[in-house]
Amino acid sequence: MRFFEDIEIGARREFGSFTFTAEDIKRFAAQFDPQRFHLDEEAGRNSLFGGLAASGWHVASVCMKLLVADGKRLAAEAAARGEKVAVWGPSPGFRELRWIRPVLAGDTISFTNQVETKRTSEKRPEWGILQARNTGVNQRNEVVFSFLATAFVPRRNPGS
Repeated sequence: MRFFEDIEIGARREFGSFTFTAEDIKRFAAQFDPQRFHLDEEAGRNSLFGGLAASGWHVASVCMKLLVADGKRLAAEAAARGEKVAVWGPSPGFRELRWIRPVLAGDTISFTNQVETKRTSEKRPEWGILQARNTGVNQRNEVVFSFLATAFVPRRNPGS
C-alpha cells in the first residue's frame, strides 16, 4: 500500500473481477438477504430484475474482498522490493452507495477504484484522508454498482 504523499487525485486502479453464479447468489441470499428474487430463478424472472439477481450486499461484499486482496498483493510486492509498506488505518465510512443495475446469474463484474479527493487530517496530522469511488462494471461495460469510500492513509512525513 502507498503512503498519502504518493497518491494522486484521479489515480485509477482495477482490482479484480468476479462472476456471480446462481449457486453463489443463492448461498449468499439464504444467509444474508433471503428475498425471493435472490433465491429462486422463477421468482427472479418474474421480478423487475428479469432473472436471478445477486443481492446488492453480495456485490458490495465481493468488491470489498477483492479490494482487500489487491491491497495485500500490492503490499507483498512492495515488501519484496524492499520498500517500506504503508499500513492504512480504518475507514470512517462511505457514502453514495448505489446499486445501479441488477447483477444477474452469469454476470462478471469488474471493479475499479478512483481517487477523488485527499486532505491531511486536522486532528491527526500523521494521517491523510482519502476519498475514492469504487465502481463495478458488467461484461457489457454497464456500471452496476458504486460507492464513495473514505480511508485514513498514513503520511510518510507528517511534519511536512
